[in-house]
Amino acid sequence: MQERLLLTSSPHIGTKDTVSRVMLDVIIALLPATMGSIYFFGLPAFKLIMVSVIAAVATEAIIQKLTKKTITIKDCSAALTGLLLAMNIPPAAPWWIAAVGSAFAIGIAKQAFGGLGQNFINPALAGRAMLMASWPVIMTTWSAPGADAVATVTPLALLKPGSEATGELPSLMDAFVGNIGGCLGETSALLLLIGAAYLFYRRVISWRIPFTYIATVAVITLVASGGDFTNMLYHLFTGGLMIGAFFMATDYSSSPITVKGQIIFGIGAGVITSVIRLYGGYPEGVSYSILLMNLAAPIIEKYTSPKLFGEVK
Repeated sequence: MQERLLLTSSPHIGTKDTVSRVMLDVIIALLPATMGSIYFFGLPAFKLIMVSVIAAVATEAIIQKLTKKTITIKDCSAALTGLLLAMNIPPAAPWWIAAVGSAFAIGIAKQAFGGLGQNFINPALAGRAMLMASWPVIMTTWSAPGADAVATVTPLALLKPGSEATGELPSLMDAFVGNIGGCLGETSALLLLIGAAYLFYRRVISWRIPFTYIATVAVITLVASGGDFTNMLYHLFTGGLMIGAFFMATDYSSSPITVKGQIIFGIGAGVITSVIRLYGGYPEGVSYSILLMNLAAPIIEKYTSPKLFGEVK
């Protein structure tokens, strides 16, 4: 034979999607919330976003250069991690918090395990969890939207049973639009839903994880509040639920790929988030719930994988 044949096992799936295209789609989907955070919190938000993205990209390039690997910063995955981390930082945080968090996310949670596709937890959430454990005061000091940066509390802190936080709950409309205190990218459910619609249009994500996640939180908080529909809506529209459900729990590397597995993953994240919010020490539980479900993803996938045709045990 004059031509060499390439033999590979099935299934054979062809797609025009590339890593850089998917990452770019998620960045585009985050643009409304990113612009909204700059509108609500001003120059400090812009500075945190820029520092976080630059630190993430620089860390990836430096590590890959030192380990003599191909530098892959053009695939936009490091930039996306930096942007997602910035969305999880309070607007009043100093710039170095964003730099340290991004360096940890890329260096420890991503590159230490082999890079893109090898990380078993979401790097941006790992960075946020490290910052929360190391500098809890900075990471839980909130400021109200506006140039004056007046200190405030989050709606979830006010809703938490037994909380010592004082103040008035913002209106549901302010909570939905984003005119409330919180992390940069968490505040506007409206802008996050616009970004999520783009991801569905581009078929970057499926409905299974985000919808089961949000529905589980809705049901549990509705039952726990004795049927208080308004209380449930505050739990849906405030905190990190929207950005977590649509942009972070759907991470390809750290979530199951099976249909049943994704549904279990979403329900599990919803249960853990609700338990932490209602009965735990923190008013918010999205980050830890997704990280815990990331750890459970391999075993979920093991028991939800379809049987192989012709398999004999």
